[in-house]
Amino acid sequence: MQRIFCCNRNKIATTNRTIKANDSIYNASNKFPKNIISTTKYNIITFLPKNLFEQFRRLANAFFLFLLILLFIPQISSLQPITTLLSLVFVLAVTAIKDAVDDIARYRSDRQLNNRRSDILIDKQLVRIYWREIKVGDIIRIHNNDFIPADMVLISTSEPSGLCLIETADLDGETNLKSREALEATIDLQDDLENLSKFDAKIECEPPNNNFLRFEGTLTWNQQIYSLKNENFLLRGTRLRNTQWAFAIVCYAGRDTKLMQNSDKPKFKRTKIDLWLNKIILGIFVFLFLMCSIMAICCGFWEYNVGSKFRVYLSWDSFISLDLRTGALQMGALVFFSYIILLNTLVPISLYISIEFIRLLQSKWIDWDNNMYYEPNNVQAQARTASLNEELGQVEHIFSDKTGTLTQNIMTFKKCSIQGTLYGDIPNEHEYNKQTTDELKAIKFEEQDNNFVWYDKTLIDIIEKNEDKTVNHFFTLLALCHTVMTEEKNDKIIYQAQSPDENALVTAARMFGFAFLSRTQSSIKVRFRDKIETYDLLNILDFNNYRKRMSVIVRKHGHIILYCKGADSTVKERLDPSEKQIMAQTDDHLHQVASEGLRTLCLAWKELTEIDYQTWAKKLKRANTSMQNREEQIDELYEEIETNMRLLGMTAIEDKLQDGVPQCIERLTEAGIKIWMLTGDKIETAENIGFSCRLLTNDMIIKRIDVETKDDAIVALDKFRIELIEKIEQLSNIRIGDKNKRLTWNNLGIDEHKFNRNTDNQVNIQNFQGFSLIITGTALIHTLSDELKMKFLELSTMCKTVICCRVTPLQKSQVVDLVIKYDKIIALAIGDGANDVSMIQKAHIGVGISGQEGRQAVLASDYSIGQFKYLERLLLVHGRWSYIRISKFLRYFFYKNFAFTFCQFWFALYCGFSAQTIFDAFFVTCYNIFFTTCPVLVLGVLDQDISANHSINRPYLYIVGQKDKLFNRKVFVECAIHGLITSCVIFFFSYLCLLPSSQSSGITLSDSQSFGFMVATILVIVVNLENAIEMWYWTGIYIFILLGTIALHFLFHFIMYSTMLRVTFKINYPYVGIFQMTLKSGTFWFTLLLICTILLLPIIAREFFRIRFMPNDIDKARLIKKFDIYQKQVVTNRADQNLRQRTLSIRSTGSGYAFSQQKGWGPLITSGTLRTKSPANSHARQNHDD
Repeated sequence: MQRIFCCNRNKIATTNRTIKANDSIYNASNKFPKNIISTTKYNIITFLPKNLFEQFRRLANAFFLFLLILLFIPQISSLQPITTLLSLVFVLAVTAIKDAVDDIARYRSDRQLNNRRSDILIDKQLVRIYWREIKVGDIIRIHNNDFIPADMVLISTSEPSGLCLIETADLDGETNLKSREALEATIDLQDDLENLSKFDAKIECEPPNNNFLRFEGTLTWNQQIYSLKNENFLLRGTRLRNTQWAFAIVCYAGRDTKLMQNSDKPKFKRTKIDLWLNKIILGIFVFLFLMCSIMAICCGFWEYNVGSKFRVYLSWDSFISLDLRTGALQMGALVFFSYIILLNTLVPISLYISIEFIRLLQSKWIDWDNNMYYEPNNVQAQARTASLNEELGQVEHIFSDKTGTLTQNIMTFKKCSIQGTLYGDIPNEHEYNKQTTDELKAIKFEEQDNNFVWYDKTLIDIIEKNEDKTVNHFFTLLALCHTVMTEEKNDKIIYQAQSPDENALVTAARMFGFAFLSRTQSSIKVRFRDKIETYDLLNILDFNNYRKRMSVIVRKHGHIILYCKGADSTVKERLDPSEKQIMAQTDDHLHQVASEGLRTLCLAWKELTEIDYQTWAKKLKRANTSMQNREEQIDELYEEIETNMRLLGMTAIEDKLQDGVPQCIERLTEAGIKIWMLTGDKIETAENIGFSCRLLTNDMIIKRIDVETKDDAIVALDKFRIELIEKIEQLSNIRIGDKNKRLTWNNLGIDEHKFNRNTDNQVNIQNFQGFSLIITGTALIHTLSDELKMKFLELSTMCKTVICCRVTPLQKSQVVDLVIKYDKIIALAIGDGANDVSMIQKAHIGVGISGQEGRQAVLASDYSIGQFKYLERLLLVHGRWSYIRISKFLRYFFYKNFAFTFCQFWFALYCGFSAQTIFDAFFVTCYNIFFTTCPVLVLGVLDQDISANHSINRPYLYIVGQKDKLFNRKVFVECAIHGLITSCVIFFFSYLCLLPSSQSSGITLSDSQSFGFMVATILVIVVNLENAIEMWYWTGIYIFILLGTIALHFLFHFIMYSTMLRVTFKINYPYVGIFQMTLKSGTFWFTLLLICTILLLPIIAREFFRIRFMPNDIDKARLIKKFDIYQKQVVTNRADQNLRQRTLSIRSTGSGYAFSQQKGWGPLITSGTLRTKSPANSHARQNHDD
């Protein structure tokens, strides 16, 4: 390939790299990176400055720092700075500790990898060292089942042919084994340490890059130059399989390895609400400065016109100019800063303390939710970060891996059809008395496999009778027609298959008594029941993507038989005409099992005469030695021999989905969430899983883009766009005027989920379920380029589902970045392997599944769960609740602080704009700490509109978070106006009621202390009652805290304003006695009742009217829950049957066939390159990391 698989993330060297084997001095002079890796954000030196820099990017934190500086200036501050100082330090410390804990977890993961060990060749000896000490140019010995520590060129292996097998699950999610081979020139080095120590080859290779599919270089040795390619290259993160040992030389280490080149550094994640808060706080700052400017101007005029006449009584400070105009300006300037301090409660620092506290407890609800506990693996859901909870309630796109995330990465043999008879169905006598798999007992076999479960005893009985030759032929084919290798461990035969499909078929044959035992390049040994037989292996007609089938030709007892298995479409064409009737019956079975999401293969055979075979074999021999069109000639001969075959039947394999995946995806889709699948698997495998988990249906228009060049990609995108426009115009009865304008559902006036126009002129399109796009990684190279990425984004966002196949980890990250960067949506990425880490880190929310591919994804994630199905509860319950709670918390918090602050603002009209406070200084300090905080914290932690089960059963309620309905610019303005009105009513009604009032003794109640206490008390009661109205979920705890908070206000002031305090501490406190005097007054209680009625009654009436006449979806759901108006769920077995019946209409017959392997394995076997492992040479250490 001439093009890198995807764009490089980092700037890298452009010159080729030269390495000399066993020459550490030369290699060190090039200053290549060591093999140490780091995925942390900080180190000891950078933690404090870098973390503080990130925290002060929050405008509020920067504002509080500015405010703290002002508080230390006595000329403008009437408050003590200690409260603000401690609060700011607390907020910064809590956030820093949380970030440090997350980064320490990443450091420990890095340390675990860096401290793995490998054997390195030093002075003719193998020395065991840590991975972090490995350097470029080192020769390393890798043992069977070891992970590859760096990117290396293979030198020799335990196989005489220099071949080895690797597993790449951590790179591309595939568990298929892939072959790598050493150069013929270095094979003879074997494991001779002396010869390896003398190995002085020079390797010249390309600079570090992120292309997994390409490696180009040369090896110069003994004055000969040999070409190096990807087949000679071992990647870090892969694993050596079925090979006793291998020697290789390090080419790229540490951050230069292709795995690390495909990884991104962790980024700082902020929620959408955090970003909203930054904008809102910026607006509040502007408003605050405007208010303070008004106060400063008014103060200047008042001092100039009025205050200057009373300087005898209210003298100016000594540093104020005696000049009237200058002094007034200076007083105004000082008052400006004083009012910034006084009115800073518009954005109190307690807001961020409260948010962090609420988020922490919300994350604990996730940790403590036993409904997300996965018992088989003992995995509990975990919130690894506490700052993204509400974003879980606003997700619009989910980017999911396939292998290990949607699927269990386990293939199981489920059904088969033999000569027109279908086996494997669960037995039942009546339609309404079907048994589920939980109610049946699986048949036990002598050689039981945990992944093989069979219920149909009919087939077992036929095999035991040994009377049906077709059944014997069927399972003989499964035991012989494959490329599986065997390895003996603990006296048990272990199958090493290139694909899990092959493994499932061979395992099934063994369960039924047709066991594959071993093979050589010219024979296959099997055990049929208790009899061991050996077949002569004459030829393997290898699989490739064009043929979609493979065949073997074997000889036994003088009979030559060709066995073939492949996709139904290719096998059907090569059957004898006499097989039409049996093929028609098998077609019905194919349709039935494919509708259930199973992967199908057809099996056929034919017997060859000796003369026909020898004639064909001579032609094949000539073709294999031909110098022109060799592959084409071989393919033609394969076609020639694979004709007039007889059909045996078909197999049905289940690529086992994780439990509950289809139902989970269906609910998430109903919640308005788009789900994209990004996988390293082949297009056929990915499409098949798409149908199985309901991402794809037959009622979708599915566009496949599998192109190699940029021009072809442009043509494919343009063609898809035209088809999409035509279909939209046809179904929606509209005409798109400007077809060059970007297509979006909103611009077209179409409901994306219902695909109906919001007009009366609608058409019936029940059978159409939207568009879907399937694109390969090779095509993504071009579609992600600057020229085509916007067109790709336009078309993909018009699709209901997008599946990206054969993609690298960095391409996954690039696709996620493209969508979130230009569409401004909240994206969640979920995966279970190291190949998903970049995607998880790039998305707003990363979810890791504790799966079979290690814990790399979990360690890089924000949340971890045991199974994909728990994602619906994480989003639809915890996410939605968290968003609702935070939104209501913010609405109420801004309301109560606007009400509090504007009381100070109105008081400025009566105190000569002198920045005097209407409230007691203790009340100012305690208002946001004790008198209003606890009820709103309970609201933010415990409130819920409907129960968890109702939330899951009504996924459409999730849309409120996606559309920011509960907290946005409009809602904030409403809260601010509400607070303004509340403060206005409380201040002026209290003022008007108190102004003419006096006690029976003649003492007036209109002093500033009494007035301030009255306003403060009414304010506390009103805002707490407002909180009670906002609260949906009243519990005993909430009522206790609500009443306790109001009682605390009275108790606090009873103590603070008592004469006992004055006598005990001998202080002249101006508020002494105010509590008793005010509460004895009937005017106070009348004013309290009047104001509560004026402020609260309209709100209650408005809510009653809205719920009665204009209820929203949440109101309707709450009423349904309250009056128990819902349909009861059917029993589980009936639900399973309905689900199975529903699935029948969403799966096409030939969309997936059970092959996931690469071509070329047939020649490797018949040439003797691949051999069965005996117990002697398969013995190897299983773990070398200790």
